[in-house]
Amino acid sequence: MALVALGVCAAAFFVIRFKLYQQLDQNLAQSATLIARQHRDAEGPGVVTGECRFLGAPACSQVVPEDPADDPAQPYLLPVTGATRDVAAGRRTPYYASVPLPGGKPGRMFTTTFGDGEAVQVALRADIAERGVRQAATLLVAVGGAGVLLSAVGGYWVSRTGLAPITRLTATPERIAATRDARHRIELPPGPPGRAGRDGRQDEVTRLAATFNMMLAELEESVAARRRLVADASHELRTPLTALRTNAELLARADRLTPAQRERAAGALGRQLREVTGLVNDLIELAREEEPQPLLEEVRLAPLAAHAVEAARGHWPAVPFTLRIAPQAADLSLPGVPARLSRLLTNLLDNAAKFSPPGAPVELCLMEAELTVRDHGPGIAEEDLPYVFDRFYRAERARALPGSGLGLAMARQIAHAHGAELTAERAAGGGALFRLALPTA
Repeated sequence: MALVALGVCAAAFFVIRFKLYQQLDQNLAQSATLIARQHRDAEGPGVVTGECRFLGAPACSQVVPEDPADDPAQPYLLPVTGATRDVAAGRRTPYYASVPLPGGKPGRMFTTTFGDGEAVQVALRADIAERGVRQAATLLVAVGGAGVLLSAVGGYWVSRTGLAPITRLTATPERIAATRDARHRIELPPGPPGRAGRDGRQDEVTRLAATFNMMLAELEESVAARRRLVADASHELRTPLTALRTNAELLARADRLTPAQRERAAGALGRQLREVTGLVNDLIELAREEEPQPLLEEVRLAPLAAHAVEAARGHWPAVPFTLRIAPQAADLSLPGVPARLSRLLTNLLDNAAKFSPPGAPVELCLMEAELTVRDHGPGIAEEDLPYVFDRFYRAERARALPGSGLGLAMARQIAHAHGAELTAERAAGGGALFRLALPTA
């Protein structure tokens, strides 16, 4: 704004100066034409008129010869230079110049050809024009200075007002970094979320603050999830580690035990080691949220599902497993890691078999758009449905069953890593139904 104000003032000054001198030059050209017409038959060079007035006639004028030897005895009123002789000789075009007049007054002079070998010089006083230029310069300097001052004040006010939300936005992460508390949020303007201005668009800073608040909410959820994971893992590891230590201490006194007691203690120690190893491996798998790109390949789902069902039949011989593959899904494939997708199906089948009563089937169905696994057990209680995929979550009726509560959480994570969506619901007629929506749909 300051540059615009100065630029406008400078442009106005040059326009005013140009117009004042243009008017003066037009009067000089008219006077020169009039003098040439009236004094064409005058005898020899010399002063024609000696009175110089501003924008008036007659103007002071004189005729100058090409050769200085032809100058009159009477001195000239206006300055005669080599440029004047060149105009008289025709070697230079007519020109305007600012010169001092007799008496010290400023003047404006026009030099043009008068006849063969002569030039006529016409001058008018320019003090009024120069005074106008000085007054315009003074006024415009004052206006430009006021414009710069107003620009500075306005710019300071606009910057302080406009950047106040940025200051609050900056203070929030600084406060979070100092307190390590991700619950802080940026204060948004009053009104409903997504409030728009008169033009129907949100303020940029408001959108930025709202987006930053969303990021802080995700950060808070991530920190809370990490804390829950650490707390749950420590809780789940405490019991098997205590049992391991107890059995290890018991085996350290093997000389006091009978062979049967030593065998039971060694078997329990091996079983607990396998449980702890499986739990740690599951935690490591959950900590990895993305699949390694070099291991990706096109995985055919029908053979993978058949292999998972055969493996589940070996793990759960008392549970009948059924597999149904729709004709349009026989050649269905998915970009992914075969071992991870196999782990997803194994976790779903193991979870279904764990809750199935003896003789009740577990059904795996592969269709073009989705894959479903259903059991005929007690099903999932309504209050447990929102939490079945949480890490270490164990429903009330499942706490007496083996497992760490990580299987379904791992299954959903593997599904998300492959672009699929895993959901759980109560099946019609009883039991639980897990639905894997495939990205190929």
